[in-house]
Amino acid sequence: MEKTIVTTTSAPGAIGPYSQAVRAGGTLYVSGQLPIDPATGVMPDGIEAQTLQSMKNVMAIVCAAGSDAASILKCTLYIRDMAAFSAINAVYAGFFDHDPPARAVIAVSRLPKDASIEIEAIALCP
Repeated sequence: MEKTIVTTTSAPGAIGPYSQAVRAGGTLYVSGQLPIDPATGVMPDGIEAQTLQSMKNVMAIVCAAGSDAASILKCTLYIRDMAAFSAINAVYAGFFDHDPPARAVIAVSRLPKDASIEIEAIALCP
């Protein structure tokens, strides 16, 4: 099985030794996306704004691979505060009109750059 690296300037570049995404066998594996604005390099304040930016970054990579939100099979959200669960859900739900993907939410003690959220995804890819 051949693998293809997927990159886009519409999402922040990797901050370590990893790719934004890898496509293999019709599946796209999107690395965890911090809430960094790719145009400015700035991370917004507040969990709602950070969730929105992380999801925008995920979607930019999914779209760069030729897919869309409907092709996302699963998302994993790493969050620093489980008390923010409802606020995160309110923003996250806006990315899926119907039939949302499978999902896991995992509370962690710390994320890179002290972000409040990081989101990774697995999607079907043409």
